[in-house]
Amino acid sequence: MVTTAHPRIEYATGARLRAWSRVWRYLVVITSGILAWILFYGYVALEVEAGRASGSAFFGLAMVDAAVFVIATCLLPLRRRAPATIAIVTSLMGAVSTMTQAGPAQLAAVSNATHRRWLPIVANGVAMTSGVWAYEQLIPGELIGRLEWWILIPVLAVSFLVPASFGLYIGARRALLSSLHDRAIEAEREGELQVQAAQAGERTRIAREMHDLLAHRISLVAMHAGALTYREDLTREETHRTAALVQDNARRAMAELRQVLGVLKASDGRIEPPQPTLAALPALFVDARAAGAVIDVEGSLLTDVPVAVGRAVAARGDADSASLTASASGSGDASPVRSAPHDPAQPPELVSRTAFRVVQEAMTNARKHAPGASIRVRLDGHPGGLLAIEVTNGSPGPAAHAVVGEGTGMGLAGLRERVDLAGGTIDYGPNGKNGFAVRAWLPWEDNPDE
Repeated sequence: MVTTAHPRIEYATGARLRAWSRVWRYLVVITSGILAWILFYGYVALEVEAGRASGSAFFGLAMVDAAVFVIATCLLPLRRRAPATIAIVTSLMGAVSTMTQAGPAQLAAVSNATHRRWLPIVANGVAMTSGVWAYEQLIPGELIGRLEWWILIPVLAVSFLVPASFGLYIGARRALLSSLHDRAIEAEREGELQVQAAQAGERTRIAREMHDLLAHRISLVAMHAGALTYREDLTREETHRTAALVQDNARRAMAELRQVLGVLKASDGRIEPPQPTLAALPALFVDARAAGAVIDVEGSLLTDVPVAVGRAVAARGDADSASLTASASGSGDASPVRSAPHDPAQPPELVSRTAFRVVQEAMTNARKHAPGASIRVRLDGHPGGLLAIEVTNGSPGPAAHAVVGEGTGMGLAGLRERVDLAGGTIDYGPNGKNGFAVRAWLPWEDNPDE
């Protein structure tokens, strides 16, 4: 899994600003302070020149104003660590410095308001209005006249409300951008998880389909190959026939594999391998009997098909099982093998496919883990009720050592998933008779198309 590191846009104090974005703020502060100093003390200078103000008081106030302004400006870099403290301190310093009121106090108020915490904002407002009012009261009366209250109140309000409003706007915008950024990251992560889940689902689906298609054939190949390895008493004809069966099942496995791979390469990317139904059970039983399996098939859903079918397949390893089953309807062999689903009472397509897979996997499992054991298959059910499937096998036969194989791990687990998707239940485990049993119950709707 590939993960992408996303730099989080931290709200307010966490945002890292470029050098220019820092510089222009200080340029605005210095420019505002100088303009305020020029305008105010230019007016006072005219008053001194006209003899209406003291020159010594003018000079002392101007020097104090400039010195406080420099100190306040030097404190501004600390506003990111302690925004409320710096905002309050610079506002109070404005009581003796008009330059500080116009520059550093305004920037500190903006920074404090971007955090959108109301208690620090109100405290800053009280400090700023107090500083402006104190400046008005502390300035020598001979330098400039006192402002009337109806002028002073709007000045106090504007001096605080403008920077506070601007700071609240910046804070809201940063919060919105941070939220959008987080949502984009979350959407991207969810998209990645969905892709990974889809890929995992496709891999599981492919593995299940490959197992369903190939496990049956490969188990037959393993059985016959094992017989060739351990059975030294086979005649030349039996050896040739067994080798032909190995070749035939290997060829069929390759053909089914090519079919699956061909579907996987389709342009739409959909995986739709062949899905046999209960109608394919005759061929399944024929192949198993041709391999020497002992199968007893019972149930109300199955009709009689002569056992000569199995003998014919044993004699012709390259014959098509389905064709042989179809051609066996006129055979006169008296030994019945019930293996053809009764028509027209057919289960729905999904139920029929699932039932076939249950029988196929249970038989494959029996051949792998209990070679030589007899297998009993029973199917019962009716529309509007349940389709009951039971596949049991006894203990391994005398030739058990000849056919021991390794499973893929997808069989019974895949069956449970298939049965769950069809709305049924499945149970499997030892049957108490040194054997194994697989039982499944699938819903059989009366009118599935309605």
